[in-house]
Amino acid sequence: MESCLCILASWLLIVLFSYSFHGRANLTKSSDVVFLSISPFSSFFSTVNKHKPWIETSYHGVITENMDTVLLDPPLVALDKDAPVPYAGEICAFMIHGQEAPFEAVVLNKTSGEGVLRAKGLVDCETQKEYTFVIQAYDCGAGANGVSWKKSHKAVVHIQVDDVNEFSPVFREAVYHAAVTEGKIYDSILQVEAWDQDCSPQYSQICNYDIVTSDTPFAIDRNGNIRNTERLSYDKQLRYKIMVTAFDCGQKRATESVAVHIDVKPVCKPGWQGWNKRMDYEPGTGSKQLFPKMHLETCDGPLSAVRAMVELQTSHIGKGCDRETYSEKSLQKLCGAASGSTDLLPAPSASTNWTASLLTDSGRDSDLIFRFDGRQASNVPERVVPQNLTDQFTIATWMKHGPSPGLRAEKETLLCNSDKTEMNRHHYSLYVHNCRLVFLLRRDFTQVDTFRPAEFHWKLEQICDKEWHYYVINVEFPAVILFVDGVTYEPYLVTDDWPIHPSSIDTQLTVGACWQGGEVSNPRFTQYFRGSLSGLTIRPGKIETQKVISCLQACKEGLDINSLESLGKDIKFHFNPAQSVLVMEGEDLESVNTAMAKVSYINSRQFPTAGLRRLHITTTVQCFGEDICISIPDIKAVVIVLPPSEPWITIAGSDRLVKPSADLRGAMGVAPFKELRITSTVTKSDGVPTAFKKPGVLEVMHNLDYCDVLVIGEELNPEHESLEIHHSSLIGKHLDATNSTSGISIYGVDSMAHYEEALRQVRYRNWRPATLTNRRFRLTCSELNGRYTSNEFNLEISVLHNSAPVEHVNHMAVQSQYMRPVHHPLMVHTLNSHISGTPPAATVVIVICIAALVVIVVLGIYRLHSTHQDGSKREEDGAKDPKMDWDDSTLTITVNPMEVREHYTKNVPKEDEEEEEDDEQAGDMSAESGDSDETEEEEEDEREVKKEGKQKSKLEWDSSSITY
Repeated sequence: MESCLCILASWLLIVLFSYSFHGRANLTKSSDVVFLSISPFSSFFSTVNKHKPWIETSYHGVITENMDTVLLDPPLVALDKDAPVPYAGEICAFMIHGQEAPFEAVVLNKTSGEGVLRAKGLVDCETQKEYTFVIQAYDCGAGANGVSWKKSHKAVVHIQVDDVNEFSPVFREAVYHAAVTEGKIYDSILQVEAWDQDCSPQYSQICNYDIVTSDTPFAIDRNGNIRNTERLSYDKQLRYKIMVTAFDCGQKRATESVAVHIDVKPVCKPGWQGWNKRMDYEPGTGSKQLFPKMHLETCDGPLSAVRAMVELQTSHIGKGCDRETYSEKSLQKLCGAASGSTDLLPAPSASTNWTASLLTDSGRDSDLIFRFDGRQASNVPERVVPQNLTDQFTIATWMKHGPSPGLRAEKETLLCNSDKTEMNRHHYSLYVHNCRLVFLLRRDFTQVDTFRPAEFHWKLEQICDKEWHYYVINVEFPAVILFVDGVTYEPYLVTDDWPIHPSSIDTQLTVGACWQGGEVSNPRFTQYFRGSLSGLTIRPGKIETQKVISCLQACKEGLDINSLESLGKDIKFHFNPAQSVLVMEGEDLESVNTAMAKVSYINSRQFPTAGLRRLHITTTVQCFGEDICISIPDIKAVVIVLPPSEPWITIAGSDRLVKPSADLRGAMGVAPFKELRITSTVTKSDGVPTAFKKPGVLEVMHNLDYCDVLVIGEELNPEHESLEIHHSSLIGKHLDATNSTSGISIYGVDSMAHYEEALRQVRYRNWRPATLTNRRFRLTCSELNGRYTSNEFNLEISVLHNSAPVEHVNHMAVQSQYMRPVHHPLMVHTLNSHISGTPPAATVVIVICIAALVVIVVLGIYRLHSTHQDGSKREEDGAKDPKMDWDDSTLTITVNPMEVREHYTKNVPKEDEEEEEDDEQAGDMSAESGDSDETEEEEEDEREVKKEGKQKSKLEWDSSSITY
C-alpha cells in the first residue's frame, strides 16, 4: 500500500514538473523534422502522444479578388486519435509548403482542429487566376512544452480566384472606315471589335454592341457586324458618321464610343477618272500635262494588259495642224530646199495675176489656201512655166480631197501640161481618179524612143479622207517615188507608153483642170478638180531630200511625254510621225496610270494659231484568259490654245535724206535706210490690271519673212536709175531678194537683226539726176506671211543740184575735228550780204568784164580738176562715214545786221532770178539736145561746172566775216 502511494506521488510530481515546463518548450525544424527540446525526461513521455493528426488529402478553395477569405471544400479540419488527451489530442498549427503562396492557415479551435485559410494580401485575378500548394497539420505534442508533437500527411490545396467586373470594354481601333456602293444591301459592311481586361469569361467577353447615333440606316449585331438597313444613295448623302458602343457579359458599358465613317460611292463604272474636259494652253509655256491626276477605275477586275490611244485632232487648224504659215518660198528657204522652184499657186498680185480668179480660203492666220469646186481652173503664164523638167524634178503640194460624187468618178486634175492647140496630148499631169493618185509623164521622142513607164498609180486612204496631207513626187526617170506626210510610198501600178513625137505645138500648163485646146470646136477646161490645194510647186533639175520634206510638212504642235526616263519598264509607247497619235501599252495598272499622267501637249510656235484642239482617248482592257473583259468609255476633251500677245512691229529712222546729185551718180549710189531700226513690242498683263498693276510693254525678238520697199510715185526708169542690194549682203542669212521697177523685196524667214543689216545695204542710184528733185519710198515688213505687219515707213530723198565740194578752195577746206562743213547755199547767201551799197554804172561794167574773164579761166581749170576728183570721189563714196555729211549746225557766221536787211531785198532776189533763168535755159538745152547720150551728159556737166565755178568765185571773194 505504501509502495503504491509512493509510486502515485512520484507520478504526480512528474506531471506537475512537466506541466510547469510546458510553456517553455522549444519547437525546432531540421530537415522537415519537427521536435521538441524537452528535458531529459521526454523519452519517457513520448509514449503518451501516440497518433499523428489527420486531414483530407486535397482541398479546393475559392477566393474573390480583392478579398482575403478562402472558401475551402471540404473545410479545413484536422483530427487526432489522441483526443481527448490534452496536448496530444489537440491541433496547434497548420503549415503551408511550396510556391511561396500568398496564403496562410490559422487554427481556429485546437480541440476541434478547425482552421481557416486566408490571403496575406489582395489577390488579383488578372495577375493569377489559380494557386496550388501543400498543407500539413501539427498537434500539440505530449505536454504543455510540445514535446513529442506529430504532423499529419501532406494535403494538396487548389485555390481559384474569382473575377470582379472592374474593367470596361475598349475598342481596338480609334476610328473605323468603310465604303459602300450605292443601291446595294450589304450583310456586313464592316465589323467593329472591343475587348475587356477582366480575367473571367463572364466579364472579359463582349456580349453586345449598340449604335448610339439615332435615325441611321444601319444596324449592328452582337458580333459587331454593321449592315445597312436600306439602299444608300450617292446623290442623297456621300458619307455617314455613326457612334457605336459595346457591353461585356456583365453588362458593363464601354467608357468611350467609337466613330464609324461610311463613304457612299456611286455605282462602279469602269473608266478614266480625275480628268478635266478643258485644258488652257498659254503660248510660250512649252510642254504642259493634259491629265496630271487621271487614273483608270477597273472596279477591282483582274487585268492582264491595258492599251490606251491618245489622239490630238487638229484637222480644222490650218493644213491639218498648227504649222508655220510663211510663204512657200520662205519655208523652202528656211528648210534648206534647193533654189529654183516655181510657185504655181502664189498669192494674187500684179505679177502673179493668174490666181486672182480662184477661190481662196485665207482666213486662217494668213495660210493661203485655194478651194476648187469643180468649176475653177487657171492657166499658168508661159513665162512662169519651167521649159525643161529634165530627168530629175520634184512636184509638191498640200491637198485636201474627199470621195468623188456620183457612181462614175471622173478624173480630177491638179496639174496638167497639155497641147495648147490642134491636138490633145498630155505631156505630164497629176490627177486623182477613184481615190487613186496618178502621175502621168510622157517623154519626148527625142529623149527616149522605146516603150517606157508613163503612168504611176498609188492607192492610199489619205487621198479621200478629207484631211490635209503633204504630197511630194520625186522623179528620177524612170523611177518615181511618192512622199505623203514624209512617208515613202512606191506605186502599186506602173503602165508603159510610147514617147510623144516632137511637134511645134505650144503647151499649156493648167492648175485645177486640164486644158483641151485641140480635137474640140471650142477649147476649154476639162477634168476639174474638187478639193483644196496650197503650196503647189515644181522644181526642175533636182529632187527633194527626205530631210527637207519632213521640215516642210512638220507640225509645230503635238503630243509629248514628260520625263521618259521615269516611265515603268513595262510601258511601251509609240508616236505617229506627226506626233498627233500616241499609243501606250502596259501590264501594271499603276504604271499605266503614271504614264498617262505624263502625257502633255506642246506647241513650239512663238505665235500659235489660237483656238481649240480636240482630244480623243480610246482604251481596251484585257483580262486573264479573255480578250476583252470590261469596256472602258472613250474620253473626249479639248485643249484651248489662248491667243498670243500680238507683236507691234515698228520701223524707225530718218525719214528724209538730202544728198548731192554727185552721190546719186556714184558707183555705190546712196543708202536710204542707213539709220534704219526695226523693233517689236508686245503688251503683257498678269491677270486683271489694277491701280497698282498696269500692263507692261515688253520688247520681243522674233523673225520676219519679208520686207518690201515700194517706190511712191513714178516707177523706176531702168535706163538711168536702180534700187538694188548686192548679193554679198545676203550671204550667211536665210534671205533672198527680187527687184523690179516698182521696188525691191527681201524675203526669207530670218531675224529682225538680219533684216536690218540687209535693208541698210539697199542702194539707190541715179546716173542722170539733173531733172530729179526727190524720190520717195515706202518700207513695210511682215511676220508670218502678213499676219503681223509693221507700220508704213515713208522716206524721201531730196537731191541737191547746186552743192559742190569745197575741199581745195581755201583754208576752210581743212576743218577742225570738232567742226562740220556748212552747206553751200547758206554760204552764198552770207557772202553776198557783205556787198555794201549800189555801185555806179562804170564800176558795174568793169566788174562784169573782169568777172567774165575770171569765169572763163576758172572754168578751164576747174573742169580739169573736177574730172580727176569725180573719179576719186566715186571710189570713196561707199566707204565714207555718214557722220561726215555736210552740216552747218556748228558753224557760226557773223554779219552786219543792217547790211543783211538792206542787201537781202536788193541783191539776193536778183541772184535767185538769174539762177532760175539758168535752170530754165539748161532745161531747154537738155530737151533740144537729145541726139546722143554722150552730148547730153557733156552739156549737163558744163552747166554744172559753170554754176559751181560761179559759186566758187563767190566763195573766194571774202572770208573775213567767218568766225571760228
